[in-house]
Amino acid sequence: MRRLRLITCIAALLLSGFAHASDNTAKRALVVAYYDFPPLSYTDANLQATGAAINLVRRLGERAGYPLTFRQLPSARVYQGLLDGSIDIWPGALGKPELAGHVLPSRAMMGHTELNLYRRPGTLAPRLPDDLRNREIILIQGYTYWQTATALLGDPQLKVRPHTTSSHESALRMLFKERGDYLLDYSAPVNAARQALQLPELPHTTLYRLDLSIIFSRLAPGAEQIRDDFDQAYIALLAAGELQDELTAMGINADAPLPSPAPPAGSPANNASGNAP
Repeated sequence: MRRLRLITCIAALLLSGFAHASDNTAKRALVVAYYDFPPLSYTDANLQATGAAINLVRRLGERAGYPLTFRQLPSARVYQGLLDGSIDIWPGALGKPELAGHVLPSRAMMGHTELNLYRRPGTLAPRLPDDLRNREIILIQGYTYWQTATALLGDPQLKVRPHTTSSHESALRMLFKERGDYLLDYSAPVNAARQALQLPELPHTTLYRLDLSIIFSRLAPGAEQIRDDFDQAYIALLAAGELQDELTAMGINADAPLPSPAPPAGSPANNASGNAP
């Protein structure tokens, strides 16, 4: 009960900070881009966009009154669309350096995932970076990896030998068949693939913990208003207790503190740039 009162108070304070938003603004259709990142975002057997992040964006869009069109694209095309304004929204990770200064994040974290270096059960944890020397690392085709991981993969002294595959399931099969020494992948899709294949949990070394958010292109028409409308929708649904299933599916434990929206734009406490490390 205390927690619900606290959330309600936060919501009331934040909503007062959005007084500049207008309910009379015409709501144009928005393009939401995503890439294959199950269980957060993927295309199902009926060729429909689905996943925990997609469902959350869909709920917020409905509440805010925006029609949404979902497009699955390779990561490079998602980033390019955000840079040129042809894509309005991407449910993804904060801190992509190529997007610095070109995007607006929602003011609430929507979950998290980790970039891990996986190994087979019973093997020793690697001493980084030396134990990667002359080793074979399995990668997912079309994925981008963060700066530290990219530096390790490209270090000429280490002579890492990459092996790419098209899916997380095939990557896990390769690892267990010893067709690579390590798998570099994100925890959310690996856990989903591992459960589908009925494989045990894998020992791993975490390289990054990534905060997930809803990212808005600064170049898209009315970007700040759209971001504020989605934030208002998030706050209202959170205060009403209507987002718990979505947040749990995004990896936020029901017993853990719920993600708190940052102060409205213009507040001294607001330092969200969309590109935090």
